[in-house]
Amino acid sequence: MSSISVKNISIKGMAGCVPSRVVENRDFPGMSAEEIQKYINVTGVERRHCAIHDGSICTSDLCQKAAEKLLSDLNWSKSEIDLLVFVSHTTDYKLPATAIVLQDKMGIPTSCLAFDITLGCSGFLVGLGVMGNLMASGFFRKGLLMVGNTQSEYASPEDRSMALLLGDAGTVTAIEYNPASRDEMNITYMSDGSGREFVILPDGGSRNPVSEKSFVMEDCGDGIRRSRLHEKMIGDEVFSYGTFYIPKVYNEMREKFNVEPDDVDYLLLHQANKFLCEKLRKKMKFPPEKVPYNIQEFGNTSGATIPLLMVTELQHQLKDKDLNMLAATIGVGFSLGVAQIKTHGGIIVPDLLFL
Repeated sequence: MSSISVKNISIKGMAGCVPSRVVENRDFPGMSAEEIQKYINVTGVERRHCAIHDGSICTSDLCQKAAEKLLSDLNWSKSEIDLLVFVSHTTDYKLPATAIVLQDKMGIPTSCLAFDITLGCSGFLVGLGVMGNLMASGFFRKGLLMVGNTQSEYASPEDRSMALLLGDAGTVTAIEYNPASRDEMNITYMSDGSGREFVILPDGGSRNPVSEKSFVMEDCGDGIRRSRLHEKMIGDEVFSYGTFYIPKVYNEMREKFNVEPDDVDYLLLHQANKFLCEKLRKKMKFPPEKVPYNIQEFGNTSGATIPLLMVTELQHQLKDKDLNMLAATIGVGFSLGVAQIKTHGGIIVPDLLFL
């Protein structure tokens, strides 16, 4: 496992934006009321904010709206932004990079370094590490980390395992170089591509280009039908892998950075599903009051879940208190990360935005 420690930077603000369209899981037509309630009891997902996937609302639009509001509240000039990182699987185009599109649309100077990172649920923690290390030297002074997905477009409407789980969101985190900062991020990562078949969108890339067969709806058992252009997840494999390896990554991070669990204010778990999160909470030995959730309102929003959780559940604490937080995630790949994030108040967090 690899680890990094990031200092000399401060998180100055965080914002989130979700589609205004709300999809209630209890209205799902493919299941009985009893089946839906059982699904809600296991996953915790009651409703989700989902874009209509006609090109009118993309992940970049959600991130941009959050960023425009946050920049205004921070009183930051766009001319000061010299680093923009966009982390998502749902980019505007195969090329060019969406970060560069955002640089132009937002009027950020062409002197800005802008690039994409194509990761899913682990994207926020990887983005923090990459951006933090780029900025810690002082060559970049102010940066925007945009993380989100509009991944509900990948769910087959006839796949109950995915259609009731995935929500859409965009987030932005404003980071500033500050050698006097007491903020600190310590992160341990793990990557294991042997799990790539367990969460995958089979067709549409260069390995398996789109063909006539890509659109054929296949019977996958248990009443599930999907095409090769829909996301496939083998939930049992993801659950087993996550519950075994996230605690291992967590324990290595604890030992490497001398993290005392009793000193941690909050454990922020990737909002994959409530059953998995509760299993992890118990294995990591954290009490319920230290583990916030918002999965009931937003579902699994991929890389956006941890920053969205901070925006919706820790808005006032981030502004008013010193916080010692842990964040843990498992994402497609597999890509895992566990981070200690220490902040010292004064973080601007606007109310959640809608588009």
